[in-house]
Amino acid sequence: MQSSAGARAFQNARLQKKLKKQADAIISAAASAYGQGRYAESEALCRQIVQAVPDHFDATHLLGLSVQQGGRLEEAQQLLERAIAIDPRSHEAHHNLAAVHLALQKFEAARACQEKAIALKPNFPPALAGLGNALLQMNLPEQAIELYDRAIGLKPDNADALCNRGLAELALGRFDRAKQSFERALLFQPRHAEALIGKGVVGIELKHYDEAEAALAAAFAIRPGSAKLLAHRGRLNFALSRPERAAAEFDAALALSPKLEVALRGKAEVALSMGNTAQAILACTALLEENPRSAIALALLSSCLANQGEIAAAIEHLDAALAIAPDQPELIARKIYFLDFLSEADFAVQQAARKSWWDAIGARLPRRKLAPRQLDPGRRIVVGYVAAEFWYHSAAFGLLPVLRHHDHAKFEIVCYSSSPVRDEMTAKFKSLADIWVDAWQLSDDELADRIEADKIDILIDVSGHTTGNRLPVFARKPAPIQVTGFGHATGTGLQTMDYVLADPIFIPESVRGLLAEKVCDLPCLITIDPILDVPASELPMLRNGHVTFGVFNRISKISDEAIRVWSRVMREVPGSKIIIKHTLLDDPMVRDGLLARLVNQGVLEENITCLGSSARAEHLRAFAQVDISLDPFPQNGGVSTWESLYAGVPVVVKLGHGASSRAGGAIVAAVGLNDWVAEDDDGYVEIARKFASQPEHLAKLRAGLPAQIAASAAGNVEIYTRRVEDGYRQFWRDYCAAAASAARSRKPAERR
Repeated sequence: MQSSAGARAFQNARLQKKLKKQADAIISAAASAYGQGRYAESEALCRQIVQAVPDHFDATHLLGLSVQQGGRLEEAQQLLERAIAIDPRSHEAHHNLAAVHLALQKFEAARACQEKAIALKPNFPPALAGLGNALLQMNLPEQAIELYDRAIGLKPDNADALCNRGLAELALGRFDRAKQSFERALLFQPRHAEALIGKGVVGIELKHYDEAEAALAAAFAIRPGSAKLLAHRGRLNFALSRPERAAAEFDAALALSPKLEVALRGKAEVALSMGNTAQAILACTALLEENPRSAIALALLSSCLANQGEIAAAIEHLDAALAIAPDQPELIARKIYFLDFLSEADFAVQQAARKSWWDAIGARLPRRKLAPRQLDPGRRIVVGYVAAEFWYHSAAFGLLPVLRHHDHAKFEIVCYSSSPVRDEMTAKFKSLADIWVDAWQLSDDELADRIEADKIDILIDVSGHTTGNRLPVFARKPAPIQVTGFGHATGTGLQTMDYVLADPIFIPESVRGLLAEKVCDLPCLITIDPILDVPASELPMLRNGHVTFGVFNRISKISDEAIRVWSRVMREVPGSKIIIKHTLLDDPMVRDGLLARLVNQGVLEENITCLGSSARAEHLRAFAQVDISLDPFPQNGGVSTWESLYAGVPVVVKLGHGASSRAGGAIVAAVGLNDWVAEDDDGYVEIARKFASQPEHLAKLRAGLPAQIAASAAGNVEIYTRRVEDGYRQFWRDYCAAAASAARSRKPAERR
């Protein structure tokens, strides 16, 4: 019996030895097949081995890798765990199991496996880079970069580690360093698709759109079916103001990968820009279903709500986004912008929000040390205008007359255009500049370099905290005097901004201490060119037999408070009707939502007319249908108020508690219509009721308003421009005096 058992043991040992010898030959063939991408063949060979020798480490390990390549991740995880049980000291097995965990989005498990691999072999580059990948997925980019640097130090040509370090630097907003990482990866591996995509993304962020286009085209030649690549091409097209092409790219990306975050975000942004609010909401909802803590999805949804005039709900969503990502510049800027539409937000609240941008963003940017200037108070001053609005934009209407009437003998005018949009108005601006700079392909540092090189004396911000602004450039202080005005002149909060152009009504004396800037008073916060090509019209109520009120403003400005007051006005003026006109009223969702809000306040739907987009000439002619315009609040009209006045249609306005809620009052008072300015809701209703009952007065005012405007300092654009230039000259004199005084005070110290 013992002899028989011993014989069997001897036979089993001989068999195992024979199987082991056969297994070694098969594993060599399996490894060769795996190396050549024949994963099914590799898997079949490995299965032969483990069937005969269940504890064969190499076969179990390679089988796990082959199954992983086939996309069966859970099975791969089990096989690699089995391999580690056979040989717990295999650093490669721990590293490969980590890769499977990463693919399964088990980031903590991936981290633990890579740390074990590194403990077993501290200088193992793949595990160091793999741990970096896990940390990056866990939103720990700083720690990830440390690991990538260790891996690259051991293997300088590690293109994957270099590329992923670039991604980590992108996450930290270090765009120049990210670009260097991607370019180094491409130096060693020119067809590295991920590095090309990364380089394209950096190009978009740095506004180097030509470079971005070339990099993404090269990546597309390698990966024509990449959803991520299509989405980033969509981002590029959107940045270049090609919304239709962007929308097509995002749709193509989502057809391949319906939950891809960058594509859903792009879809929402382009839908918002094209006035399709419902489509934008669907994209935001899909983003939030995939990631309920997506700050950008909440922010975009807030914009959808703002488009419909639901400002309180918009700010609520934005606050939720800021709770997740408190230091995101884009989110802080949105909050600043939306607060201008909130009734409860007074000067103190609005300026505190602006200060938060400075504390989180501006204060961290390095300031420029400028070369000494020629301190001649009377010399020709070099003025630079930085604007994303040198095209058919409301801010452009306020800036164009000033540029047209500048005295070029006393002021050299340099325009830095921060938008790729070009139209007939752009050509007008370009013809009025002594120097024109297409700044939209310059990063913030590059634009600051250019401004410094151009020796700008006074740098003007036109955009404020609105889309396309270059406030990070102003935070760097590339010019000795910096001013904000014309576009969104409600204060910036920047400690590097010296002045804001306003007027005593727009920013009253009592609140000026809250602003970071000193206030320079003009005849009015903005003016526009006289509108001379629209024929005078008869007062509509004389032929209609009823009063027609008009609101030709953005829907986001139409607050619930304004609708409540307007409904009171219409009750006080029996039989009256209202015309509301804005581009977004072409969007059925926005139009139906607005109608519902008005009807809920008792306005009969048959008394409401909604008009959508039209050419400007047609837009201006539409005022011929209006007897009295109603200014929205708390965010007032600006250019629309001027247009109404030039059409002979007076505007009922109400003074609020923030700058944006006082613009209407500033403009109306500036042309001598002080009796159209109310202090509260009751006063607003009474002004509308009183003048609606005075058709003779309205008819006389309609005929005389254009001449009245022309006689005012606010409406006479030449006088207005001289006042602007007087302000600039005084800024320069004060600077020269202060610089000369500082120089004198330094000299005794130098002698000591």
